[in-house]
Amino acid sequence: MLNKIKLWKNQQHSSSLRERMVQIKEQPVPSHVAIIMDGNGRWAKKRALPRVAGHHEGMKVVRKITKLASQMGVKTLTLYAFSTENWKRPKTEVDYLLKLPEEFLGTFLPELIEENVRVTMMGYKENLPGHTTRAIEKAMNETKENTGLVLNFALNYGSRAEIVDAVKQVLNDCQDGILNKEELSEEIFSSYLMTSNMSDPDLLIRTSGEIRLSNFMLWQLAYSEFWFTEVLWPDFGEEHFVEAVEAYQNRQRRFGGV
Repeated sequence: MLNKIKLWKNQQHSSSLRERMVQIKEQPVPSHVAIIMDGNGRWAKKRALPRVAGHHEGMKVVRKITKLASQMGVKTLTLYAFSTENWKRPKTEVDYLLKLPEEFLGTFLPELIEENVRVTMMGYKENLPGHTTRAIEKAMNETKENTGLVLNFALNYGSRAEIVDAVKQVLNDCQDGILNKEELSEEIFSSYLMTSNMSDPDLLIRTSGEIRLSNFMLWQLAYSEFWFTEVLWPDFGEEHFVEAVEAYQNRQRRFGGV
C-alpha cells in the first residue's frame, strides 16, 4: 500500500512539473543561467559522510539540471565547479574535486552528445592537473559540432583575476597601437573577458543559503537576476530549477531604467 501511495505521489509530482514546464516555455526563458553549486560539504556532514561524498552526489545533480535546462530552451548553463580560492581546501578534497570532471564526462558524455549539448570551459587551465584538462578537452572536442545548450564549466576560475588579466591585455593593446584608449567601451572590455563568446547571465542561482558572489563573474552579473535558496546542492532538484526560472519570469528587468 505504501509503495502504491509513493508511486501515485511521484506521478502527481511529474505531471505537475510537466505542466509548469509547458507554462515556462510560453514566456521568455533565461538565455544564460549561472549556478554557484554550494553545500556539498554540509550535505555530507549532516549525514556523517566524508565531504567527497557530497561532491559525488552533487555530480548527479549536474547531470539532471543540465538535461532539464536543455529541454527548457536555456542556451548557456555556466556552473561554478572550482574556484581559484578552492586550492586552499584540504589536498584530499582538492584532488577529488579535480577528478570529478573526468568521472562526470567519462560517464555522461554520450548523454550530452545525445542531448546536443556543447561543453566549454572558462578558467586557468595551466594550473590544472593533466587528467582534468584532458577530460575537458576531450569533451569539448567531441561536442564542438553540437548546436544545443552550451554547458560551460568555470574551473579554476576567479573573477578578479579575470578582470585584472583583461586590463593587462587592454593596456598591452593600447601600447601596441591595436586599441585606442579613447575607443574603449564596456562592450570592447567585455571582449577581453573569458566570456567574450557568450551573453551575460540572465539568472544567477546559488544554493545552500549563502548570499554572496564568491568572486564569480563580477563583471558579467551586473544586471543579472539573483535567486538564492537554502537547499543544499545535492538536494537541488528539477522542481527547484523550475521555481528559480518561474521567479525570473515574474520579475521586471529594468537594467537601471524606470
